[in-house]
Amino acid sequence: MNPIETLINNLKQRPWWMNCLMLFCGYMTVIYLPWDIFLKALSEDQEVWFGILFTGWAAKAGAVLHWLVYGFGFYGFWKMKSWMFPWAGVYTLQISVGMLIWTAMDSRGSGMLSGIIVAIPFLALAIALWRSKLFKHNSIEPETTENET
Repeated sequence: MNPIETLINNLKQRPWWMNCLMLFCGYMTVIYLPWDIFLKALSEDQEVWFGILFTGWAAKAGAVLHWLVYGFGFYGFWKMKSWMFPWAGVYTLQISVGMLIWTAMDSRGSGMLSGIIVAIPFLALAIALWRSKLFKHNSIEPETTENET
């Protein structure tokens, strides 16, 4: 099977919104976070975890953690690993709560109402990931026959 067929067959394994999450994880893993960690100036680096803004070296450390999260996220979506349940939903819920906390508590935030508005789509996504039965089945693994083992 050629690479294009492999990609198309893999994308058929999950709904479009989950494919979007997988591609976002891929982008963050391969393009954004390497730039953020290795090229972005330390004085400009910022990372948010649980609604708390980190800068400087703490932000660089947070970026490494984000790199791991998104790398495992891409792999977990690609292979539809069972360990993605509940962790994909839990991480997305953390983003939702973090958006709410940051906009409500940070001086640059725009208040509780906008925090709720921003948090709702991430909350809906967390619920969709939690309710998805796709991760609760076997992972996508290459099929083997007895002769291959």
